[in-house]
Amino acid sequence: MRSHRQAGLARLYGATALACLFVCAVPAVPALAQTITAKPVPSGTQMLLAADTLIYDNDKHTVTAVGGVQIDYGGNKLVAQRVVYNRDTKRLVASGAVELINSDGTKINSDHIDITDDFADGFVNALRVETIEKAYFAAESAERMGGVLTTFHNGIYTACEPCEDKPDSAPTWRVKARKIIWNGEKKTVRFENANFEFFGFPLAYLPAFEIADPTVKRKSGFLIPGIVYNNHLGVGVKVPYYFALSPTYDLTVTGTGYTKQGFLGEAEWRQRFNNGEYSLKIAGINQQDPDAFIGTGNRYTVDSGEPDDPNKFRGMMGTKGQFAINERWNFGWDVLLQTDKNFSRTYNIEGYNELVHQSSIYLTGLSDRNYFDVRAMRFEVQEDTLSSDPTARSAKQPWVLPSFDYAYIPDMPVAGGQLSLNVNARVISRDRLDSVLADSGDPTSINNVRGLEGQSSRLTAEAEWKRTFTTDGGLQLTPLLAFRGDAGYSSETAGSLAAVNQMAANLGEDVDMRSSLARYMATLGLEARWPLLFSTPNSSHVLEPTAQIFVRPNEQYVGGLAVPNEDAQSFVFDATTLFERDKFSGYDRIEGGTRANVGFRYSGAYENGWGTNAIFGQSYQLGGENSFDAPDLVNVGAYSGLQTAKSDYVGLIGFNSPSGFSGSLSGRFDEQSFEVRRAEIKAAYSGLPVSLSAKYAFIQAQPLYGFTTDRHEVTLGASTHLAESWRVFGTGTYDLETSVLVKDGVGFAYNDSCFTYVMTFSQTRDTVTKEVSQNIGFNLSFRTLGDFGSSTSAVDTIQ
Repeated sequence: MRSHRQAGLARLYGATALACLFVCAVPAVPALAQTITAKPVPSGTQMLLAADTLIYDNDKHTVTAVGGVQIDYGGNKLVAQRVVYNRDTKRLVASGAVELINSDGTKINSDHIDITDDFADGFVNALRVETIEKAYFAAESAERMGGVLTTFHNGIYTACEPCEDKPDSAPTWRVKARKIIWNGEKKTVRFENANFEFFGFPLAYLPAFEIADPTVKRKSGFLIPGIVYNNHLGVGVKVPYYFALSPTYDLTVTGTGYTKQGFLGEAEWRQRFNNGEYSLKIAGINQQDPDAFIGTGNRYTVDSGEPDDPNKFRGMMGTKGQFAINERWNFGWDVLLQTDKNFSRTYNIEGYNELVHQSSIYLTGLSDRNYFDVRAMRFEVQEDTLSSDPTARSAKQPWVLPSFDYAYIPDMPVAGGQLSLNVNARVISRDRLDSVLADSGDPTSINNVRGLEGQSSRLTAEAEWKRTFTTDGGLQLTPLLAFRGDAGYSSETAGSLAAVNQMAANLGEDVDMRSSLARYMATLGLEARWPLLFSTPNSSHVLEPTAQIFVRPNEQYVGGLAVPNEDAQSFVFDATTLFERDKFSGYDRIEGGTRANVGFRYSGAYENGWGTNAIFGQSYQLGGENSFDAPDLVNVGAYSGLQTAKSDYVGLIGFNSPSGFSGSLSGRFDEQSFEVRRAEIKAAYSGLPVSLSAKYAFIQAQPLYGFTTDRHEVTLGASTHLAESWRVFGTGTYDLETSVLVKDGVGFAYNDSCFTYVMTFSQTRDTVTKEVSQNIGFNLSFRTLGDFGSSTSAVDTIQ
């Protein structure tokens, strides 16, 4: 037996000798046994070798390395028990637990490997190959020719990793084939006389088929087909074809045949640049059965709006893009054009099927303390009602040309505090009056006017300064100064003015519409917060009493329905907005008068991982005119809880636990009777094997705000894991006021490292007509093979 020193010397001398022999005998060549591409080893690359024993046979012209052989050459590594190099045949033969790792990460495992000295051609017995993308080949034997073509005999292919507990068990899926041909030049894998197996059971026999090389991200060819279903369209089979035209642009053409409506054609062009990308999508169909949409707006065309129109063609064109001008500036767009207002949603055109689609062109700049955004926008509501229907929302949507926002915070403190500047501007053009009727049977009974026909514009500039002082006792005082100025112009039509006069008559208000206006608002404020820390052996708690006072003049141009309200219509007074300086959601309204906000914040942390939080308080109008009691064109302050001198109480309490439980209760309560005006209850559990969620929402009727009845809604959701990879889930939303199950759905899914399967069934119901719309979505995804099924949006409806 050799001593350790002798063995070490043998390794050193052997490595030197064999390395010199290999370097002399083997020129700079492609990497060892590349199974994908032959990458040349740089000239002068040194070979490193280690072995227990080195044997020279001058008669047979062979050099043999025996015992723990390790070879490293140009980033390629070979490990074996025995390696023999024949200088006459120029072949390298490795045997005994051979593992070859190419420079690209591909692993080859075999008991015996026989390759030429340029490592391009070879024959391997009992072969296993693992690519860098975790795709796996196995075969009884394989041979490699020309450095690019590898043929596996009686081979198996899968992208599923072997099970650690049961390495010999069948993977989720695999393809067994008499012959598998891997073409490294064409980047394809061809299967001949193949059987597709699922969980070890044969499902399909395929005489021959071809897929892209697992390393390929883009390759022309048919993508896996999909199936869709909708009760208005019928069953559809979707077949996409992908054109990989260049590394920077491609085209996907898709044909879908519907049993009720015929053939839908789609095409999407995508192109990338160094600084961005854009896409262009077109789609169209000549409907064979427009009457399947009776009762909806979908069977009409945008041109005539008349029933039984002979022009049954419907289509769309959409484009999206985003480009980085430099590190700070971005330019982009999202534009949709279609023959009617509901085509993209009806046919579920990916990327353009939202209920409300916002078309826009924008320029945005962002730095550490600056923000700039200018954009032109158009909102399109994809609904079933006819464009000529007075209730149609899509025809009432405005053009925003443009909207502008700028924010700036100086780097240096100003008078020891923080100064912030904001500028906002918008120009709006609307072709049709948007009003809400107080009595649906009386067209002259206008309850509010959400949008005026005509044009309006506004420019707003605002500056705010604040600084926080902390006393020795921990009291934090933050004085605040703010000044804002607005200038506006509007040009309404006679129809808009008539609607405003009708609304004023209903409310008993005067009308003082202005074609132009200028207004200002100055604010002097003070906030006092006193964080108090309470600790126990097992928990810590922070209670923060907070009081604010804001002294301001009255809001100008209110009470006479003088100013359009376009961007401050959505208004909710709750615990999250209690301590806001201006509680209106946009710039068209300004909170005026002297107001105080009083309440507290609380948070608790417990040693066992639980956490709690709470907010509670009330707001007081101390002087001046209450802006929330002054009507505007949408009555945004009505029933808000702020329209009285003492506001309603608002509160929120929540908790979370390390075991996955969480919940919250928030609400608004009458300031005298403590009656619930608005409430939301949420509860959830997230864990294994079950996840649950529940939500209840209640909003009291707000007739002047456009909601004549109470709103009650319950939403439940659940998901459970039946086994390690199997999951069942469902959701439902029930409107308690109208006794309608608004939407519901169920689904189940399987997911592991190489295969995903999802199937869903969902229904939606109109609360008025009770019309039901049904959708079935499913998707199968085989890693490296492709996807089959419905569009992503159809599957995601209930997840």
